[in-house]
Amino acid sequence: MDSRMERFDYALSLVEEAVRDGVCPSAAVAIGQGDTLFRKAVYGNACVIGSTVPANLETRYDMASLTKILSTTMVAFRLIEEGRIRLYDTLGAFFPNAGDKSGITLFQLMTHTGGLNPFLPLYSLTNDPAKAAEVILASELISPPGAEPHYSCMGYILLGKVLEQAGGAPLDQLAQKYVFGPLGMKNTCYRPAGDNFAATELQPDGSCLSGLVHDENARFLGGVSGNAGVFSNLEDTIIFTTMLACGGRHQGEAFLSTAMLKKALVNYTPGMEESRGLGFHLPGPSSFHGDLFPADSFGHTGFTGTSILVDPHTGLYVVLLTNRVHPSRENVRQTRFRSLLHNAVMAEFTRGSL
Repeated sequence: MDSRMERFDYALSLVEEAVRDGVCPSAAVAIGQGDTLFRKAVYGNACVIGSTVPANLETRYDMASLTKILSTTMVAFRLIEEGRIRLYDTLGAFFPNAGDKSGITLFQLMTHTGGLNPFLPLYSLTNDPAKAAEVILASELISPPGAEPHYSCMGYILLGKVLEQAGGAPLDQLAQKYVFGPLGMKNTCYRPAGDNFAATELQPDGSCLSGLVHDENARFLGGVSGNAGVFSNLEDTIIFTTMLACGGRHQGEAFLSTAMLKKALVNYTPGMEESRGLGFHLPGPSSFHGDLFPADSFGHTGFTGTSILVDPHTGLYVVLLTNRVHPSRENVRQTRFRSLLHNAVMAEFTRGSL
């Protein structure tokens, strides 16, 4: 066995301990480098309300805002590569009623610098999902476009609507065509069927969401949205993260062009409160990356307790899928734990290499 695999026993023990201590009810974790998978493991229970159901390698997790990377960002990249859209296209080109949002660019949506409200309860502001974009476009800006980053699900909902216009199909179909299908991610989709889901939040009727998206806006939009809605399991998320760790290549073939991925991983908000590439979250103050991953590492998180992180220099990656919002979103202990895990993984990976 590779000595690095043996050393990752400690990192995995931290995950097992976190589940045991109630940081999250279940966790599926993978550690790898490029196309080499070092370790994968699953701990805990997919559901703890009513009958206890153990999680396994096939358990599907609500990926929450990892949807922004798994689906929306990747579809945008593919449409850019196909010459269907460009980063400096504006909302005014797609929405005639964009008003003071007309000049906001796709680049600003993807870097969260459009000045849009981070969150609007669309389900309370209209009873018609078809009017979601109209509601967002009618809302007040919280800062001038381009001035500063404000992580915004509203921006990604609009981006998803733009992609549907440019791609000529609903977002779930575009994600299947451009991402999940080509990568062989057979257990990843919007609006999943079947069973074996990691449960999320307890509902007023005493049931827990399972296989139904946790994000209220995405649920209001029928389960398909640019900000949330994708479900996946550990095996498929490994496939996706391996592609990123291999510089956009999948099984030796180019999935993303080198030029596109290089463009995506620039820090477009240097010195600001958040470090943002195109879709990707880069290390910055109080970021989820931890202390030891390099400054140009990249990844993303999801509200339900999911995350991916990649070091572009070594190809080291960490996948962590949990259902920390089960049975309640009030459990926020995973925020700190995720950084601790990343520190332990990088320390184990580099120990003795200096």
